[in-house]
Amino acid sequence: MSQTGSRSRVAAVIVLLIALFMDLMDVTIVNVALPAIQQDLGATSEHLEWIVSGYLLGLAALLITGGRLGDVFGRRRVFVIGVVGFTAASLLAGLASTAGALVGFRAMQGLFAGVMVPQVLSIIQAIFPPRERAAVYGITGAVTGLAAVAGPLVGGALITGDAFGIGWRSIFMINVPIGVVLIVGALWLIPETKSAHALRVDVKGVLLAMAGVLALVYPLVEGRQLGWPLWVFVLMLLSPVLLALFVRQQRLRSVTNQAPLLPMGLFRDRGFSAGLVVQLTFQAGVASYFLILTLYLQSGLGFSAWHAGLTILPFSLGAVIGSGVAVPLTAKLGKLLVTAGAIFQAAGVGWSIAVVSDRADALTIPDLILPMGVAGIGLGILVVPLLDVALATVPVDDAGSASGALTTFQQVGAALGVAVVGTVFFGIIGTEFDPATLQEAFLTAAWVTISAACVAVLASFFLPGITAVRNRVASQAQALQNQ
Repeated sequence: MSQTGSRSRVAAVIVLLIALFMDLMDVTIVNVALPAIQQDLGATSEHLEWIVSGYLLGLAALLITGGRLGDVFGRRRVFVIGVVGFTAASLLAGLASTAGALVGFRAMQGLFAGVMVPQVLSIIQAIFPPRERAAVYGITGAVTGLAAVAGPLVGGALITGDAFGIGWRSIFMINVPIGVVLIVGALWLIPETKSAHALRVDVKGVLLAMAGVLALVYPLVEGRQLGWPLWVFVLMLLSPVLLALFVRQQRLRSVTNQAPLLPMGLFRDRGFSAGLVVQLTFQAGVASYFLILTLYLQSGLGFSAWHAGLTILPFSLGAVIGSGVAVPLTAKLGKLLVTAGAIFQAAGVGWSIAVVSDRADALTIPDLILPMGVAGIGLGILVVPLLDVALATVPVDDAGSASGALTTFQQVGAALGVAVVGTVFFGIIGTEFDPATLQEAFLTAAWVTISAACVAVLASFFLPGITAVRNRVASQAQALQNQ
């Protein structure tokens, strides 16, 4: 790949980053569209939860194995397949005539995003020499932050402005022309690469892991509406059984040298296990908080989608500020940053609860600027150092699998959070979205998200210490200098 010209590499990266931006924006853009979708398609509260969590679970299902698909079949080929599928799913979501169909197409979006996204970093690693990758990874991080900011704003502008006359459908249709451009750009600009020693795809492991997660999420989402029948609890009890089978299958693959999705030896590392708990619980709180907040603002207070997006903007800006603060402090403070981030998140949400309780129907956008900003700073402070801290004591050979596990736990945690907090929120609301009941539901469910952040605080105490983090950061810098 040394013959790949600098201009063509830059063009290839632009294609990759646009794809990454599109995927990340679709995680957040849908929240501000939920009230409009509910009104237009007659969606139930369960549908609304699945529209959010279906995408997250689909993404989580293929994140780890998606990278191996690229290694085996060619990274550009798999990337293009992911973009084609994601674009088609977006078109179908935009044309959906029922809430159930929309849920299915959102899950399809997530699955193809799980195929597409892992190729981004893999292709960057293949076409750039080690000394140039750090700068590209930095740009990738900036794009990630921008997508988080853009999602609610773009969604609010498209729905409220309704320039195309299709309302909420525009948040999905906007992906179609972008996807077409990405397909052409990828075939033209991205060179094909694959691994000479590719690992086999562990289909059985993926199916067992996702079955275990679904066995917990599905009854949590559907149980309330059905009156919590016996099979709901049986299915939830089946979840740990399926996950235990996954662990056993992964151990067998390790013994027979078949490259497991997740080396079970990693869980003997207390610091890494603590990192997974932090990731799971923190992301559960963040994702579920924005679900209930946007529904309360729009259905309870009558905010437009645009105004709801503006209300969330200080959180996104706070996350950017927090990230900037955390980068130079990771090697100095280590897990203290993670602890502080979770505390800031809990404090910001708690502050918003106090403001909503005090202002009630008189709540305006400026009232939530500071609480949202504090919570956003917490996100930035925590997310930036978490990877380095959690992986500080992980063997180098297992770093890739460990990193993939953290990313997967991020999506699974978000889906679980939506399921659990949604059960509390919609259980209080019932079938009627009465404004007074919505306020009570938000105030109650928001405390559950604070509880998740508090668990993250406790788990952060068991992360690797500062010496291990400094050694990891120093070894990474030394390796970069030697290449």
